[in-house]
Amino acid sequence: MVQLRLPPKSRIQPGKTWPAPEGAEKIVTIKVYRWDPESGANPRLDTFQLDRKLCGAMVLDVLIKIKNEIDTTLAFRRSCREGVCGSCAMNINGKNTLACIKPIADLGDTIAIYPLPHQEVIKDLVVDQTHFFAQYASIRPWLMTLTPPPDRERLQSPAERARLDGLYECILCACCSTACPSYWWNSDRFLGPAVLLQAYRWIADSRDEMTGERLDELEDPFRLYRCHTITNCTDVCPKDLNPAKAIAEIKKLLLARRQ
Repeated sequence: MVQLRLPPKSRIQPGKTWPAPEGAEKIVTIKVYRWDPESGANPRLDTFQLDRKLCGAMVLDVLIKIKNEIDTTLAFRRSCREGVCGSCAMNINGKNTLACIKPIADLGDTIAIYPLPHQEVIKDLVVDQTHFFAQYASIRPWLMTLTPPPDRERLQSPAERARLDGLYECILCACCSTACPSYWWNSDRFLGPAVLLQAYRWIADSRDEMTGERLDELEDPFRLYRCHTITNCTDVCPKDLNPAKAIAEIKKLLLARRQ
């Protein structure tokens, strides 16, 4: 049987341990992936034992406590703390989610925190999303029209507006794309669930007048059809959206126009 191993420099080593404070009655153990490219050392898994009574309710509160009170070198992204900006997306106990809206009460006594999978790590929990946002820009995520602009806004009926529900709420956190095996192996050409959901958001918009051109750009064996409907994307979306359904709708439109 073939034995597959990571390259030596990628293998995670045991890290430092910070024991619980004296007198702690209910302890939560936080294991955090650490990697500093400037050190030249392997990645490591640091362990922080904290008193639950002195922690906030969410995983992001725990990370902020660690950074403020225990290890100021810990690197992670955060901004809104309300599940709106998508900055604090990471892998928590094996599932991609947003640290700011993930309660520690749902995770047991041990919480393992890693960066989003299959992304280049800049430092610790911070990944490089340059390629992800370049793919997003490639779908031209704005209203495109051919007719002259009206004197006022372009109107929609309630039914037309309702077609955008479940699409416009995407915050581009990349939880879905980085949970997708097809995106792991083909991210150079496959757009991934998040970007395809965003692409369908503009295709579904009644005010957009470039539907044919948008579909032309997506009709490609890799950009769209690398999706194999595994639905990891829908399972992990912290906003309860359904990227797999959006991708299916694009495929249905492409099939319908061939008939």
